[in-house]
Amino acid sequence: MENPHIELKKKLLAECFKMQRDIVNNARNAMLDAQESANEHDDNTEEKLFDSYREEMQNKRDMFAKQYEKSLEELALLNKVDPQKEYDTASFGTVIITEAQSLFISISLGQIKIDGKVYFAISPSAPLFKAVNGMRKGESFSFRDKPVKVLDVF
Repeated sequence: MENPHIELKKKLLAECFKMQRDIVNNARNAMLDAQESANEHDDNTEEKLFDSYREEMQNKRDMFAKQYEKSLEELALLNKVDPQKEYDTASFGTVIITEAQSLFISISLGQIKIDGKVYFAISPSAPLFKAVNGMRKGESFSFRDKPVKVLDVF
């Protein structure tokens, strides 16, 4: 039987990949739709009337392209998480169980449910991670003027 910590990290990572791939696909589709809308008005004889619309669609395409690139970068970041590795201090790739909540330090995806339990996928740049970074099981830290005890790190 596999280590339950490793099994949990594999499930968390798989769910994060699924969620992030959805984000990548949505951004890509929105970018392509905006480009298609801009292209549809290229043949119009009333060009001046549609110039602002075409420009607006191209701006939207550029915005979605930036979101697409960012989402691809975050997907690549997920590839750096090694679910087989166990840690004893809070860092990138760890699961941190506190009195208040359970965290998966990876990328910012928010709430994830695994086996009926709620975890929060947060990025290393999140203020909460900055407070817990480097903590070990049994240690405490302060977040938003409240003491929080680390119950487990792996």
